[in-house]
Amino acid sequence: MGTRRESREWVVQILFNIDVNPGELDVIFKHFWAERQAEPSSRQFTESTVRGVVEKKSEIDEIIKKYAKHWDIKRMGIIERNTMRMAIYEMSYVKEVPPVVSINEAIDIAKYFSNTEAGRFVNGILDRFRKDLTRPARKADPAKTAGQ
Repeated sequence: MGTRRESREWVVQILFNIDVNPGELDVIFKHFWAERQAEPSSRQFTESTVRGVVEKKSEIDEIIKKYAKHWDIKRMGIIERNTMRMAIYEMSYVKEVPPVVSINEAIDIAKYFSNTEAGRFVNGILDRFRKDLTRPARKADPAKTAGQ
């Protein structure tokens, strides 16, 4: 399993936990990391993504509502909802990751933690969002990756 894939799975697990049992992020991270070992870069990617999703949650949820016509976000599965939150955050704010990578990872994670139908549902919404992005779908944003 790739480091980024594992980190994304951790992101979804932590976001799931926050959805079910809200709390202070630092406490949630402390308990989460006590149960697993992670490379510093994986841990940093995971925490940065979770913090970003939490910070932008209202904005991200509005995007999900816009593209998930006739679906109430609270009635969506917790895995699907949080997988989409992670992917939309990545596509919007993590410019070194091409949008299609975020979508493919989200589909695989939704199928892994839920089922095949969850993957289709997530794909449909994220692909509609991707079509409205102003950046290339298959390339990282060169302006964001040049200094990294």
